[in-house]
Amino acid sequence: MEWIRRETIGHGSFSTVSLATTSGSSTSFPPLIAVKSSGVVCSAALRNERDVLDDLGDCLEIVRCFGEGTTVENGEEVYNLFLEYASGGNLRDMIKKSGEGLPEFEVRRFTRSIVKGLCHVHENGFVHCDVKLENVLVFGDGDVKISDFGLAKRRSGTVDEIRGTPLYMAPESVNNGEFESPVDIWALGWCVVEMLSGKTAWCLEEGITNVMSLMVRIGSGDVPKIPVELSEEGKDFVRRCFVKDPVERWTAQMLLDHPFLAVDDDDERSSGSIRCGEGDKVSVSPRDPFDFPDWNSVQSPVNDLVTVCSPVSYSPFSYFVRSPEERISGLVSMNVPDWSVSCDWVNVREVEGSMVV
Repeated sequence: MEWIRRETIGHGSFSTVSLATTSGSSTSFPPLIAVKSSGVVCSAALRNERDVLDDLGDCLEIVRCFGEGTTVENGEEVYNLFLEYASGGNLRDMIKKSGEGLPEFEVRRFTRSIVKGLCHVHENGFVHCDVKLENVLVFGDGDVKISDFGLAKRRSGTVDEIRGTPLYMAPESVNNGEFESPVDIWALGWCVVEMLSGKTAWCLEEGITNVMSLMVRIGSGDVPKIPVELSEEGKDFVRRCFVKDPVERWTAQMLLDHPFLAVDDDDERSSGSIRCGEGDKVSVSPRDPFDFPDWNSVQSPVNDLVTVCSPVSYSPFSYFVRSPEERISGLVSMNVPDWSVSCDWVNVREVEGSMVV
């Protein structure tokens, strides 16, 4: 496939997303695509996303992948993943732009699409591990699709690292480092609350001002307040997602039959109320303590995040709550670091005795 990189339209935790045009002679690809790119040495997440999407196959509720390729740009080898372009951005952008939550009928319809996508993901033996509104893309016709499978894993596969966005973590992930299909359902509940209220779920709670208090609340099994304006069906749906015991938590297939998702696509789409448009650009200042880049997706070795002084209970998120002294002490090691590979090197040259970066 011949393609030309255009403007940058987004930045993920592991890549840069650009708009691209394909060759006019190509009939297998749309004229506009999204290209996720990262340096080849840092492309593990993108390659994992490609593998997962290949295994998942076609699903109307999951973003399509058109292939992969490498380029050399500015002297660096770059890995590129070719995906569907969503002209409406993502659901989080839509809510930011509106400045308020979405009408409940839109929340119902979007939620049903997300649940359908999760059914397909789980039935094919995978866990997304990073379900959030930023990873739900909005297309020009008002449809939404799940995207960003860079942290996805096979169900019941061994995990030696934390993954996902702390704000959407389930209790079993915080307490025991478990990442199986129920964690996607817990995060789905957060998405419903956020779509309706226009705020991240824990921002409706008092006393949640930093990562430590957040992890304590999640690990203890507390759940955020459910918006009072949500219908009784909606409240019941969210409660099914926020069950502390992952074994008792409803599955995606069970939720698909919940009355909250009994909506008519044709009637609601004809109302013209879907607020998205091609080329919309969003630049909104953070509105709450959890609306900052520090809350982005993470993937870190569990061994690096365990607090040595806590032998009673394991928490992979101890990294976020340790004191500065503990974090600095954790960097001290007798092991010699491997300086040969790094995603964060910058070129430095010396000019007449001075250092120039």
